[in-house]
Amino acid sequence: MLIVQKYGGSSVATAEKIRYVAEKVVATKRAGNKVIVVVSAMGKTTDNLISLAKEVHPSPPEREMDLLLSTGEMVSVALLCMAIENLGEPAEGMTGYFAGIKTDSFHTKARIQTIEPSRVLNELEKGSIVVIAGFQGISPESTITTLGRGGSDLTAIAIAAAVKADLCEIYTDVEGVFTADPHLIPEARHIPEISYDEMLEMASAGAKVMQSRAVEFAKRYNVPFVVKSTFGKGEGTMVKEIALKEGADVSSVSLDEKQAKLTIFRVPDRPGIAGKIFSELGKENINVDVIVQNVSKENFADISFTINIADVDKAMKIMQKVAKEIDAQDVLCDKNIAKVSIIGIGMMNHPGVAGRMFETLAREDVNIEMISTSEIKISCVIKKSDGVKALKALHKEFIK
Repeated sequence: MLIVQKYGGSSVATAEKIRYVAEKVVATKRAGNKVIVVVSAMGKTTDNLISLAKEVHPSPPEREMDLLLSTGEMVSVALLCMAIENLGEPAEGMTGYFAGIKTDSFHTKARIQTIEPSRVLNELEKGSIVVIAGFQGISPESTITTLGRGGSDLTAIAIAAAVKADLCEIYTDVEGVFTADPHLIPEARHIPEISYDEMLEMASAGAKVMQSRAVEFAKRYNVPFVVKSTFGKGEGTMVKEIALKEGADVSSVSLDEKQAKLTIFRVPDRPGIAGKIFSELGKENINVDVIVQNVSKENFADISFTINIADVDKAMKIMQKVAKEIDAQDVLCDKNIAKVSIIGIGMMNHPGVAGRMFETLAREDVNIEMISTSEIKISCVIKKSDGVKALKALHKEFIK
């Protein structure tokens, strides 16, 4: 079999853990498999590099940030290759560029355009274990790019698709996917099998198990993958295509505390204004989540939307510029919010699910500021201070 394995930062956080990972990788190869390994930076390396950058520049240039942050994964690659070779197996380490990962030019959140895996396949044929730096690629201008936080997940899934791997294993610090974050809800239950759609909604709702773009890529190219613990012995959670079914199947609840709400006040209520606001954000690769526009009064309206808190500074600059251009009154930002969600296949075909969610939050005296729904998810924007309380109440209500 051709197997792609991805190990996150917690899995390679120390020299001891890297040696342990090397033993797992070598055992997989000696069982008769060809192995590609994708690694993240060690432990908190990326966070430490970001802090270091901000010590020398309050708003570091994104091109140089990508160059800096890419070094974390390169360290992991080199050390893991050394550990593998110490166990008697040949290893070939590669940056994202050498692995053939080509991206667009959006620094810090680049998107993969193509993968040319010939070098990877050649090394596999020679009998080497190939170790690839996750989270990075190369732009058309030949500059290093990074794929956003959690981008090593995307690297692993994309490489698995490109080489037509038989299996992709995502190793992390939990035993798989749970009905809620087990660090917040100790009674959360393990989910043995879940659909791409549910996993995608969980990731976009704040679940920390997988990067949402990686799940989207896996669904598009039909790459089944398993999420499992590096240091445990469980079977993990298989993520694959599962047929839709009717019923109030709430499979999980999620909390995302890395959200911010921007409100642009007294927006002229005429065609094209909303398009201008959100197209300007799109040009800067800023994803907008929940959007609410209030009822127009005197031909003016207020528009609120949520984004990832990491994009706040950039988004505020864009919105202040747009507000002047369209003659809006003001732009305000609220970072004291969170998004709590319930997710499940077929959920929206069962009457009363939304009502139960809202009633549960009301019993906990949690005020709902914004609401967003899809066929398999209902999300509510609430105060961050109410986040954990809301999550626990919803898990108790829906996960029996």
